[in-house]
Amino acid sequence: MRLLVLLSRFPYPLDKGDKLRAYYQLRYLAGQGHEICLLALSDEKVGEEALSAVRPLCRGGLHVHPLGRVARGRGLVRALATAGRPLQVGYFYEAAAQRLVNSLLASFRPDHVYCQLIRMAEYLRNYTGPKTLDYMDVFSAGMARRAATAPGWQRPVLVLEARRLGAYEAEVFGWFTHRTIISDQDRQLVQHPQRQQIHIVPNGIALDIFQPQPHTAKRYELVFCGNMGYHPNVDAACWLAEEILPLVQRQHPQARLLVAGTTPAPRVQALARRPGVVVSGWLPDIRQAYAEARVFVAPMRVGTGLQNKLLEAMAMQLPCVTTLLANNALRGTPGQHLLVADSAPALAAAISQLLADESAAAQLAERGHTFVRATYDWAATTASLENLFVDNC
Repeated sequence: MRLLVLLSRFPYPLDKGDKLRAYYQLRYLAGQGHEICLLALSDEKVGEEALSAVRPLCRGGLHVHPLGRVARGRGLVRALATAGRPLQVGYFYEAAAQRLVNSLLASFRPDHVYCQLIRMAEYLRNYTGPKTLDYMDVFSAGMARRAATAPGWQRPVLVLEARRLGAYEAEVFGWFTHRTIISDQDRQLVQHPQRQQIHIVPNGIALDIFQPQPHTAKRYELVFCGNMGYHPNVDAACWLAEEILPLVQRQHPQARLLVAGTTPAPRVQALARRPGVVVSGWLPDIRQAYAEARVFVAPMRVGTGLQNKLLEAMAMQLPCVTTLLANNALRGTPGQHLLVADSAPALAAAISQLLADESAAAQLAERGHTFVRATYDWAATTASLENLFVDNC
């Protein structure tokens, strides 16, 4: 079948969660013989290496529409001036991109259109053919959590954006034939009376890539990975380094933390001045960060969705410690697949427990590894998405 796919970012390199999800879904669908035409917006230059990685998946055509700084600014201004339109949507909406979408709909004549994230839904507002929206995360909930802890001068804008996002998430529900989301926890946050109709399509893990590396020397006791310019990750990294790690170091004075990931925010960069903290920035192979650590910690307090970092760490057979918020999406069994706590003292105690008992840590890591292999497979999860497309052909 012919699939037109609309993305707000080019799906390579795999340095953000939405890009990773899109890339592996595209790879599976292309492997099943579907003719994919991809249109990806981009607010940064897309290099030839990235294009070469994605082009073979797009027999129906590959189109990259650059979002210029001026156009993005206009979109934000229009969103502020338009009652109910979220800034997220305004930032990514451009008339020239709309014309390109309309042209592809007319020339490619897709059997189905797949739209990732509500920020792209506006491009399909008036399209009446079969189409699926991947909410992926619930932006309104993440924005509301962010507003609750933001500085006072930011809070009014974030509260307004959370309100607009919630209303928009409910509005776009009716525009689409099908809707998908990453977890049931996220589905329950969509403010629509028929939200149970949203299909859960979890992420998977590339098990051929993320494998245990038991013979790698351990340079760090703890590691946390992710896009370090993304607010939920910034919050988690700072909480870990500033409040949790010092408690761990009372029992394990030599404990070192690696904070790894692309585009670290100034707050994250400043963590490198703290005792025992290393901030690496971008790594060409993130597996190095996992392999060189003894325990993976994801102390997520804000944000939504399934944490790919947890899947990767568990696939590489690291013992993991996280919060209830993150585990509600993962659906691991606390104490069996990973350790779960919600306060700095409780998280520090769980980490110290694993550092003190290597045998218990190894057993937890092995059970977590088995759980991820059995539960999160890109082929199985994307096959359920594919079934939605086929139902309308």
